[in-house]
Amino acid sequence: MNNSFVIPRRLIVAIGGNAIDPVGGSGTPEEQKAIAAATAKRMLPLLELDNQLVIVHGNGPQVGKLLLASAIARARIAPQSLDILVAQTQGATAYILAQAFENALREAGNPRHVVGLVTQVEVDPDDPGFRNPTKPVGPFFGEEEAKAIAQELGVQVREDSGRGWRYVVPSPKPKHICDISLVEALMCTNTVVIAGGGGGIPVVRDERGRRYGVNAVIDKDLTTGVMANVLSIRDMMILTPVARVAVNFGKPDQRDLDYVSLSQMRAFLAAGHFPPGSMGPKVEAAIQFLEAGGKRAIITSLESAVPALRGEIGTHIVQDADLAAYTSNEKTGGETPRQSTPGAA
Repeated sequence: MNNSFVIPRRLIVAIGGNAIDPVGGSGTPEEQKAIAAATAKRMLPLLELDNQLVIVHGNGPQVGKLLLASAIARARIAPQSLDILVAQTQGATAYILAQAFENALREAGNPRHVVGLVTQVEVDPDDPGFRNPTKPVGPFFGEEEAKAIAQELGVQVREDSGRGWRYVVPSPKPKHICDISLVEALMCTNTVVIAGGGGGIPVVRDERGRRYGVNAVIDKDLTTGVMANVLSIRDMMILTPVARVAVNFGKPDQRDLDYVSLSQMRAFLAAGHFPPGSMGPKVEAAIQFLEAGGKRAIITSLESAVPALRGEIGTHIVQDADLAAYTSNEKTGGETPRQSTPGAA
């Protein structure tokens, strides 16, 4: 490890729902726990860092399966609302991941604890996302099968970035992370906190301050950014299947991005380089995080997490004013710029 590497005092990491769910398997409890154990071993270098760490997981595969199961069994068992399904997947996934993370830490002789919090996230009841469902969830289907399921069960389906057809559900933007003080309190004990899973349980608040669940799934990357801003976390990491973000992806002139300014990334997004169903939401979340005061957003693969923190790999999106310092550091091998206020990172 580079001796000049500075561990962020606070770090938030987003991982996909496939951290426990098999892409091609049936998703049995044994499969989910085995995949979680493999994820934990790959994340161990990150879990062992001496910092305050928050992890936000996705739930697209899991909540989609519950939605399908609820629809199929609707004649025998009352269908559950989507907010309750999100809560179920949030609790179950946090349990599986927390157990896998702690087991990996104990095998390494590390006493660090991991806890999962069931997290509600407020959204705007007038968010346009309610009128135009776009969030893909659940398993992939062929077009013919997907349309037949849609007609039979009364759900909406859409093609997902060339990978197949999936359900689509409303996806409003997160406005407020409920009980965020509890996340911070646990962070300060050096506990790894799993929170905001699946983007959080979507709720709205009435004029008397009462909360009510709504039928939606919030994008977990957007929730990660909002949570980071509220907690004054300056470094956000989004883990994906690829080590770097690319422009002109899949074309002869494909170019991987290393260090990119906020304004450059805005221009790439506006030019249509990042599809809505895949890299688009991650880039949007990184941009919004920086616009709200974040310092650095890293998009990289699970295996590259710690090397990416050292600046050795990954796509690093930074404030325009900081780009020169980061790229100079990359060339010289010097220390990554750090915040002046201890504990604010």
